[in-house]
Amino acid sequence: MAQKVDFEKQIWPLVERSCVKCHKVPHEENGKTVKPKAALRLDGAWAIMAGSEDGAVLVKGKSAESSLFTRTALPKDDDEVMPPDGKADPLTPAEQELLKKWIDEGADFGGWVGNVVGKPKEVSNSGEKIPVSEIQELYKSLAEGLSPLKEEQWKAVTAAGGRVQTLSDTSPLLSADFRLVGKDADDADLATIAPIGANIADLNVSDTAVTDASMAVISKLERLVRLDLHGTQIGDAQLGALSGLKNLRYLNLYGTQVSDASLEKLKAMKSLTNLFLWESKVTEAGAKSLEKALPKARVSFK
Repeated sequence: MAQKVDFEKQIWPLVERSCVKCHKVPHEENGKTVKPKAALRLDGAWAIMAGSEDGAVLVKGKSAESSLFTRTALPKDDDEVMPPDGKADPLTPAEQELLKKWIDEGADFGGWVGNVVGKPKEVSNSGEKIPVSEIQELYKSLAEGLSPLKEEQWKAVTAAGGRVQTLSDTSPLLSADFRLVGKDADDADLATIAPIGANIADLNVSDTAVTDASMAVISKLERLVRLDLHGTQIGDAQLGALSGLKNLRYLNLYGTQVSDASLEKLKAMKSLTNLFLWESKVTEAGAKSLEKALPKARVSFK
């Protein structure tokens, strides 16, 4: 019988080497308090189970639904790959496979506890009692009273190159992702999500050929929480349509044509907590004005 992966001996050294620099307990550096990126700590079992500001990063037994693994396996130039290029040594293919195996085996931490500084009193060292983040509460609220869909109902999306998944085994909410087909995905392909739009909470069309014309479809996704448009030709023309998405928390406009002409439209999106503007047409002065107008949002400009 094959021996199970040992977290402390085989996985923790990888996490410590490639992840913990940016994902550990808040600490002082050069007189400033440095907080963990995305509110995600990976220096303790309880913290790994608690996840990030966007929700869980580890689903025991399901590596394909665990961003702790999937983001390490993305292409080197992908905006969401972990660790980001140049920040730390990435996991080798063999190390990725080891992490995948550990998760699929049930993600057993064994006797490893890690750093318990900052751990809520109601949470066990192993993280079995998980504090619910605001995003998780939002997903729960959006799912109430919503009927789940069957896979056959998104066949058109799959045929267009999109990948549709439920957010969890018990959630009727869906994520739709077109980035695997890249520039082969256009406005007509994105339009295939319209029949299942009421259930879509996460949409990723990064590095595709979608244009401002797709805003007519996207603006109707009333339960949309995360929207990734980076690397597209989206510009200022129809961006204001997103202001009606009252549940939108994450908006990635990295590498788009959006400029300072859209500042007032972006300022109207009060629900945002994460806004990415790297290499867009927005100026540094414009980004700073957004930070003032959206005090609850983390505006990433460079």
